[in-house]
Amino acid sequence: MKNNPKKAAVIGCGFVGAATAFTLMQSKLFSELVLLDANHDKAVGEAEDIGHGIPFAGEMDIYAGDYDDIADCSIIIVTAGANQKPNETRLDLVQKNVAIYKSIIPEIAKRNYEGILLIVSNPVDILTYVAQKLSGLPERRVIGSGTVLDTARLKYALSQHLNVDSRNIHSFIIGEHGDSEIAAWSSTNISGVPLDDFLEMRGHMHPDMDKQEIAEKVKNSAYDIIAKKHATYYGIAMSVRRICECIVRDEKSILPISTMMHGDFGIEDVCLSMPTILSAEGVETHIPIELSEKEHTSLKKSADTLKNIIAGLDLNM
Repeated sequence: MKNNPKKAAVIGCGFVGAATAFTLMQSKLFSELVLLDANHDKAVGEAEDIGHGIPFAGEMDIYAGDYDDIADCSIIIVTAGANQKPNETRLDLVQKNVAIYKSIIPEIAKRNYEGILLIVSNPVDILTYVAQKLSGLPERRVIGSGTVLDTARLKYALSQHLNVDSRNIHSFIIGEHGDSEIAAWSSTNISGVPLDDFLEMRGHMHPDMDKQEIAEKVKNSAYDIIAKKHATYYGIAMSVRRICECIVRDEKSILPISTMMHGDFGIEDVCLSMPTILSAEGVETHIPIELSEKEHTSLKKSADTLKNIIAGLDLNM
């Protein structure tokens, strides 16, 4: 079915799904938004609640629907799944959420979906891989939110440390959206100035210690927030909005989304995050950023961590 460029769907109306729907309502990217949830009343309630804000944001048709209602969407955003609990890693969610995806993804695929499938549920890299295998959609049209949020957290932490506008910081978190993620320090700069030089300019004389502390802070951000408020949802909702902007506006922006790897840096047959050109057609190409030998080794280790999990999955329907 031909997709409607002004129509999107969110599957899963928990904290992340509801926050995402609320953010998209304010974005003016879409004129129609469909919400789906295993608990249909929850989807109805969220649609009504968010819809009451439309007079302040601009016209949009937002409603609860079913799989037939989303077959012509330009973007389907999947946030459904079990929530990450305190002291639980994203990878701990694998089996529960793979089972949920086995009930969701085939329903989308059998309606000859022609849009882009955006995976947000955790562990996002594993579930992006699962969604590709279960859907049979072209790889360029199945993407994960990846480390877009982690990268935003990194830029925020660096902006606080350096006392500089985060929009002038150019840096990426790559690899797994999780404990094996890597801060790509070798390619980090502030408006063209290498990070170590900028740290020294700001009076920080121990750059390696600073970078290690910041990377750990970013990696543990979700754990800290979950310990305090039991869930994270605002940051990821804004990340989803940014990804949707790139697609709807055909920006060809570079974002660290989770996509299938085919030999870059010696990594293949696994989804993880690398800087990627994203357009209205989905993935265009990965960007070969500069990595140190240590970063390259860490990236391959991150890929192996994910591949070991994938090897234990049963993807038969």
